[in-house]
Amino acid sequence: MADKSSESKSFKEQFIDPVAGFGVTFRTMFRKVVTEQYPFEKLPTAPRFHGRHQLNRWPDGLEKCIGCELCAWACPADAIYVEGASNSDDVANGGERFSPGERYGRVYQINYLRCILCGLCIEACPTRALTMTNEYELADDNRTDLIYEKSDLLAPLLPGMEQPPHPMADGLDEGDYYRGIFAGNTTPAGTGGESA
Repeated sequence: MADKSSESKSFKEQFIDPVAGFGVTFRTMFRKVVTEQYPFEKLPTAPRFHGRHQLNRWPDGLEKCIGCELCAWACPADAIYVEGASNSDDVANGGERFSPGERYGRVYQINYLRCILCGLCIEACPTRALTMTNEYELADDNRTDLIYEKSDLLAPLLPGMEQPPHPMADGLDEGDYYRGIFAGNTTPAGTGGESA
C-alpha cells in the first residue's frame, strides 16, 4: 500500500516551492540594469584574451615564421594554411631572405570562419612567430574578408626595422636570432636580457 505522504503534496511543495522559484526574479527585479554601450565604449579585455592572430618579426624586420606548418597541423578546426619556401642569400640569382632560417612562410592564411580561437597554434609555434592579440572585432558581412592573408597578419614595422627581403644582421647567424642575440643585445633571450 502506498504511503499517504507520497500521494498528497505537502504544504512546502504546494506553497513554498513555487514562490521560492521566483526568488532570483524578486531579488533582481529592482536593481539597476547594467547596459554596456559596446560600439561607443569599448572595455579592455583580459590580458591573456585570445583574439586575432599576429605574425611577429625580429628586431631587424625579418619574419619569425619559418614555414614549418606546425601551427596548421595543431589547428583542430583546419583554419590555417601555410606554404613554405626556401630563403636564399644569393641576390645575383634572384634570391631573397625573409626569415633567418632556411625557409619562410611564403603563403600564410587563417580562415576566421573556421577558427575557434583556441590558441593551440601559438603553443605549437617553435619560434613564437604566431601570437594572439587582444583584438576581438572580427565580424564582417563578406566571407572572403574573413580569410586573413599574410599581409593582414604581419606585425607592423617598428622604427629601426627594414622591410624584408634583406640579409641577416652583420655578424649574426641563424642560431643567434633564435637565442635572442642581436646588435646591442648580447644576453640570450630568457636569461634576463631583452627578448624579441
